[in-house]
Amino acid sequence: MRINGIAASEGIAIKKVFKLESVVLTITEEKTSDVSAELEKLNKAIEVSVSELQVIREKTALSLDEEHAMIFDAHIQIAKDTEISRQVEELITSSNANGAYAFNTVSEMFAQMFEGMDNEYMKERAADVRDVARRVIAHILGVTLSDPTMIDEEVIVVAEDLTPSDTAQLNREFVKGFITNIGGRTSHSAIMARSLEIPAIVGTKNILESVQNGDIVILDGLDGVAIINPTKEEIAEYEQKNAELQERIAVWSKFVDQESITKDGKKVELAANIGSPDDVESVLKNGGEGVGLYRTEFLYMNNDNLPTEDEQFVAYKMVLESLKKKRVVIRTLDIGGDKHLDYLPMEPEMNPFLGHRALRLCLERIDLFKTQLRALLRAGVYGDLHIMFPMVATLNEVRKAKEVLNECKLELKNEKIKYSETVKVGIMVEIPAVAILADQFAKEVDFFSIGTNDLIQYSFAADRMNQKVSYLYQPYNPSLLRLIKMVIDASHKEGIWTGMCGEMAGDQIAAPILLGLGLDEFSMSASSILQTRYLFSKLNYKEMKEMAETVLNFGTNDEVKNYVNKTIKGETK
Repeated sequence: MRINGIAASEGIAIKKVFKLESVVLTITEEKTSDVSAELEKLNKAIEVSVSELQVIREKTALSLDEEHAMIFDAHIQIAKDTEISRQVEELITSSNANGAYAFNTVSEMFAQMFEGMDNEYMKERAADVRDVARRVIAHILGVTLSDPTMIDEEVIVVAEDLTPSDTAQLNREFVKGFITNIGGRTSHSAIMARSLEIPAIVGTKNILESVQNGDIVILDGLDGVAIINPTKEEIAEYEQKNAELQERIAVWSKFVDQESITKDGKKVELAANIGSPDDVESVLKNGGEGVGLYRTEFLYMNNDNLPTEDEQFVAYKMVLESLKKKRVVIRTLDIGGDKHLDYLPMEPEMNPFLGHRALRLCLERIDLFKTQLRALLRAGVYGDLHIMFPMVATLNEVRKAKEVLNECKLELKNEKIKYSETVKVGIMVEIPAVAILADQFAKEVDFFSIGTNDLIQYSFAADRMNQKVSYLYQPYNPSLLRLIKMVIDASHKEGIWTGMCGEMAGDQIAAPILLGLGLDEFSMSASSILQTRYLFSKLNYKEMKEMAETVLNFGTNDEVKNYVNKTIKGETK
């Protein structure tokens, strides 16, 4: 049985299942007849909880580092918080509420307060409050919580979710990975998994209900796939896959601090796509030479309302400072199509991918656009900022966007607010009309970045989310490659550079072709950088130019794919 989820931490593990099931805490509104006894139970529960959290903190500092241990400093502060205790005691004494009910009521009020805040960091504190509250309430009720420290054999932990305290207590000697029903790549559990360097899959929805203790499971943290009670053949297949992965990782890791350069001396830039400041760590760890795409829409999508200028400034500044002098390309808001904001009502459209989205929306909502541009200009002081406009279709759109940007510069100047005067401006090339007229667009901007995810679907009139026409999603089709070549050639003629920030940039078949076509920057998932750098080190640029010229004259996607595989056979290993 196969179950799909979100690949949260890379790696492969094949082990027995250990179900870490959440103990149900039964909380009633039953009144207490002994207020003093209830207050005593409350104080004792808090005392024991603080002691446990201090032990967990010390273990985390030893097994990981002080930075991760600080999570539990916050938990200890929550457990010892005098305002929470005061309100709980007041509820017990004034209403004869039992301790568990009182603590749950007050802690949930605080958790919801955090969830209602605009700041994303503060929002995340709600989970911390609930984690601590569960511990305290369990002690009030005399219930023993599941203890991951009791695991004494090699297993894969399966759970509904893992709290920070659960994850911190996982012993790497025995816990070889974990799979959860809920969670995302930025959840505490996912972050901790990557820090512990154990494979993990989150967001499977039903893994906990689908397995029993002692079941064998294959955890594929590369593709986000779990195989329950696999066959001998499947086990052998994944053992081999893991062995090959480890060999490759060992080789790739040697390229962290090396230049991205071909065998015959051609240099390119390998950058990363990110969605938040939290992703920068992975960029640096994998030797990223910059950020080729910062998707700012996630800053909006993770909010309950439009982020303020200051909130955006802080987020952009963090990324620019972390990357130091490395180039950071930040895309302006790209909402519409399959990305929506609940707090930004948009009229229903027959075809939203071809509708009112991205730059088109921003040019109508100048107030929204200016807020983001002002934040970007202010943040530009702290690094090498490049602003990129998405979903451009006409020259007039570019000119209008640049006018708004200049208006923002003038506003900041008049307000005596520090901003960057050297910010570069570029566009995403994701509409065929722009690719065809690239020679004219190149006169208006400082760079291009080809967004292949949309360029492919627009070129072939095929919705990339529609399985019935998925066969038309052809990244190696010569017609698409010719469009890409037109863009690159036009940019070079005007003395500007072209990057690519679609999935195609990290594709191990497409990358050699793109290299041969003269692409300057390849922006991809951070985890793909070292593999691609290694591949390029084995390739000869002159030969890739010849290969690219050859495949441009083919007729089909498969012909190109087969030819590339044949030409660079062995170099992708």
